[in-house]
Amino acid sequence: MKRWIAGLVALGVVAYVGFLVWISVAASGHTFDVADSPEAPVVIVLGAQIKDGKPMAFLKGRLDAAVQLVEDGKASAVLVSGDASGASGDEIAAMANYLVEQGIDERRIVGDPYGLDTYDTCSRAIHTYGVSKALIVTQGYHVPRAVALCRDAGIDADGVNSDCGCSTPTLVKNAAREWIFAKPKAAIDMLSGRDAKVTTPPEDSVKYAVRLY
Repeated sequence: MKRWIAGLVALGVVAYVGFLVWISVAASGHTFDVADSPEAPVVIVLGAQIKDGKPMAFLKGRLDAAVQLVEDGKASAVLVSGDASGASGDEIAAMANYLVEQGIDERRIVGDPYGLDTYDTCSRAIHTYGVSKALIVTQGYHVPRAVALCRDAGIDADGVNSDCGCSTPTLVKNAAREWIFAKPKAAIDMLSGRDAKVTTPPEDSVKYAVRLY
């Protein structure tokens, strides 16, 4: 019995390490800071918690990076993807409003209200919005997973590190969650090839926003 348990533990450790290596290799060479980011037609911003209809620190950092990318001519359109019915409120409305407040033309902005997790965001970006090449913006510890998921979905994706005016304990907690839970889940999702939790018919809104600029 003890040998069986030890064997299962060893198998779990091997699988866990394999998942981490897989994601790291998939993202290798595809992560950048804002200043040295390559160009792409669209920048994808992943949703996060909001408060009183406004982006909190994590989300604000991602949006500020997207604003800089657009202003620098690195991207033409912005796809904001998150949960429009999230526990903290409508992430899509909060992101779009913030971008407009920062001077981004609302015609450049497309909202995906069903980006319920990073896998779903990537899957819907290509299958619903026809995105084939993109920058995806999030905090540094999250970038490799986001890039790996989008590239696995078929998007020629590069990740862009965003700042975050967050406390050290918050960063440590989120980084720990990333390594312990989120990356293994992402690898399992990639292996399964599951559909997004919500699927909707294809639309041309992102292509239209890109064509405008």
